[in-house]
Order: sequence, then C-alpha cells, then structure tokens
Amino acid sequence: MKCQEIIERIEKRYPREYACDWDNVGLLAGDREQETDTVYIALDATDEVIDAAVASGAQLLLTHHPMIFSGIKAVTTDDYVGERLVRLIKNGVSYYAMHTNYDVLGMAALSAEMLGLTDTAALEEVLDGEGIGRIGRLPRAMTLEECARLVKERFALPNVKIFGELNKIVTTAAISPGSGKSMARPALEAGVDVLISGDIDHHTGIDMADCGMAIIDAGHYGIEHIYIEDMRRFLEKEFADLKVYTAPVKQPFQVV
Repeated sequence: MKCQEIIERIEKRYPREYACDWDNVGLLAGDREQETDTVYIALDATDEVIDAAVASGAQLLLTHHPMIFSGIKAVTTDDYVGERLVRLIKNGVSYYAMHTNYDVLGMAALSAEMLGLTDTAALEEVLDGEGIGRIGRLPRAMTLEECARLVKERFALPNVKIFGELNKIVTTAAISPGSGKSMARPALEAGVDVLISGDIDHHTGIDMADCGMAIIDAGHYGIEHIYIEDMRRFLEKEFADLKVYTAPVKQPFQVV
C-alpha cells in the first residue's frame, strides 16, 4: 500500500485540526507515494529508534513527539536533527508525527480509563469538547500514597514523585500525560484533589500543594509510553497485512 493510505486512515481517526496551534504534526519527511508494508512505532525519533526502524525494514516511522518543531533552514549532517533526517531519507523511511492531536483524541481518554477515572471531562478543551487531559473521580476514596501506588501499577513505573501529604484523602483527579506544568492551574481551578502528570518543577509542586492540590509526577515518558501499544493495536486493526514493530518501553534515563 502507499504511505498516504496509512496517513489517511490515521488522520481520519486523529484529525490534524485537533492539534494545538504551536504543534507540528503530520508527514515531516519522506514520500507519500512510497510503497509501505512495515511501520515502526516509538515515542521519539532518537538515534536508537531510527536504527531499529531501518533494521526492521520499515518504510514508515511513526512517533508521538515531532522531531521537528521549529523551522529548519538546512538539512545537513552538521546537527543531530539534520543527521537523523538524512539517515531516514537515505534508508527510504518516511517520518510521521502525531502529537497533540493524539493527546486530545487518544491519550487523554486512554490514560483516564487505565487509571479507572469515572464521570470524566476534558481538563482543558481544544476543540468540540475534546481537550488535553481528563478530570474525573478515582475508583474509590484513597490516600495520596495509595493513589501514587495505583499510578505506578497501572503505568508500570519504577517510581513517581509526590507533592503533598501522603495521608491526604483524594477522591478526584486530573490526569495530563507528558509535561503538565501548564495544566496545574486548570486542574486547581477544576477543584480536583490531585493532578497526575509529568515534568513538574519545584515551585509549581510546592505552590499547588500549598493551595490544597497534590501532584503526582510520573515523568514525561511515564504515562505517554501508552501511545506505542495503543497505536500498534490501531494499525493492526486497520491493516491486516501491515507489519508493525514497536520500540521497547523503557525509561529514557536512569536513577542512581
């Protein structure tokens, strides 16, 4: 099949107009007319991921985070982004990114479902009632420590960072996978007991705790890795003959 056929099916389910204005989604490198029978899925287009995509024989690399965010004046091997793009193109691998459109139409609901939230609504609306993150009720009233352990279990995490008193009782939550600093105030205004997100800085954490809202920082990768398996299921359902390979789920850093 053509690469464009896969793109059309993806964009029917996750239209690009649901992406935030600052984002850069879609086909970022490659040939829409390229014959494609193999796709490689990852969260980021790292050197390791590109090597694995090439080794798998993939003609399309599909990631959540765009490797290209701002304008590029030259594509050369003089910098790491240019080098990666050259390597992809030389090996006949097209590159497609689906970021905040997937956050809005996939990640938000999936992460809330995995956490067991009920009575959910968008944390911050983007379009047509859909938006970044979800707010809702936890499966039961629990301590903040129990909630943190629930997050660790559901998203298979080695650890999380907590701002707030561990024995605080929480019944409502907001979940915003990825970098959630900008979601702290909307979550606070929504009146939830705890925000579950990533990349929370020191001052945001202590300020929100003082305002009465706890925060569980699961890391940027910690929740968003669910994209990989979710998109594998989607592509295998949509294209019975398509070979789909995925990057292994592993934290991009180590703690010693």
